[in-house]
Amino acid sequence: MLKDFRDFIMRGNVLDLAVAVIIGGAFGQITSSLVNDIIMPPIGLILGKVDFSSLYVNLSGKPFPSLAAAKAAGAATINYGSFINTLVDFLIVAAVMFLMIRLVSRLQPHKKEETKAPTTKQCAYCLSTIPLNATKCAYCTSQL
Repeated sequence: MLKDFRDFIMRGNVLDLAVAVIIGGAFGQITSSLVNDIIMPPIGLILGKVDFSSLYVNLSGKPFPSLAAAKAAGAATINYGSFINTLVDFLIVAAVMFLMIRLVSRLQPHKKEETKAPTTKQCAYCLSTIPLNATKCAYCTSQL
């Protein structure tokens, strides 16, 4: 059983998948940093000095000066600013994946579908389908 497990792990597809997951995780962290540290601050500045990560709706009814204070007090909040950051993060990852898949599909050679030679033909007299090598129609008995 251990030998079968080792053979399964050593297959190319499993190793490729493991590498892809690790690289994907690292790419996700880079993208999150890009969104949180580079993209959203200028957008927040343009929209009136808004820090998206601190936008929230307080559901507890008690006023709190910041999201951190509300979280420290254990208040129920809807953190829509964090959701906006995550949404932008997702859109960037999706766009990059789309571009990568498009590039890879262009680089791969396109397989041409092989057209099979016909194996049947139509009888000129009765229009029945007959084998290609037939010299006499099986339906109307015409000489072909």
